[in-house]
Amino acid sequence: MTESETAPPTPTGESRLALVRRARRIDRELAKAYPDARAELDFTTPFELLVATVLSAQTTDVRVNATTPTLFARYPDAEALAAADPAELEEILKPLGFFRAKTRAVIGLAQALVERFDGEVPPRMEDLVTLPGVGRKTANVVLGNAFGIPGITVDTHFGRLARRFGWTTAEDPVKVEHEVGQIIPKKDWTMLSHHLVWHGRRVCHSRRPACGACPVARWCPSYGIGETDPVAAAKLVKPGPRG
Repeated sequence: MTESETAPPTPTGESRLALVRRARRIDRELAKAYPDARAELDFTTPFELLVATVLSAQTTDVRVNATTPTLFARYPDAEALAAADPAELEEILKPLGFFRAKTRAVIGLAQALVERFDGEVPPRMEDLVTLPGVGRKTANVVLGNAFGIPGITVDTHFGRLARRFGWTTAEDPVKVEHEVGQIIPKKDWTMLSHHLVWHGRRVCHSRRPACGACPVARWCPSYGIGETDPVAAAKLVKPGPRG
C-alpha cells in the first residue's frame, strides 16, 4: 500500500496532500490580509506577557491593555508582584472583572516564579505549565511571542476556524494543536495563531461569519454558513487591530 492509501481520512475527505496544500494556502492568504498580525496584548518582557495573558481570561485585550500600565508601574517584576498587598492589587484589577480571583491568581503565579525560577519566566513548555493558572494556550502565547519559540495558541477563535477550514474535527484544544501542527510548518506556528485569531475576530465570527468578505472563501469548505452577499458581508466585518 502507498502512504496515501494508509493515511487516515481527512475531515473533508480530500487527500492528505490536498489538505496540507490548502491549509498552507489559507495561511499565506491570511498573512497577506493581516500583514500587521501580532499579539494584541501589550508587553515589554516575558513576565508582563505572562501576567497579561492570565489576566485576559473572561475579558478583552483592550481592557487588559488599559490596566497593565498601572499594574506594571507598581509591580514591575515577579518579586514585587509576589509581595503585593491584595487590597491594593484588587483596586488596580477591578476594571477586568473577577478581580478578587485574578488578584489571587497573579500573586500565586508571581510567588511560584520567585520560589521555583528565581523570578524569571522559564522558556520551556514543560516548566511553564507547572505554574498555577498556566496551561498550554498561555504557555504557547509566551513562548511564541516573548521567546520566539514556535507555538500554536488554540483559543476559541483558532479552534473554530481550524474546524471550519476542515483542518480538524477535534474540540479538545490539545488535539487541535497537535493536528494543525502536523499540516503547518513549525516555523509558521506562532504567526498562524495570529492570523486565525485576527480573522476570527474580524471576519469569521462565531454567529454570523462574513463569508462574502472573506479573503480565503475560495479555499474554505464552510463557505456559505454566513452572509455571502459581498455588500451585506462587508457590514459585518469588524475593524482592527484591537478588540
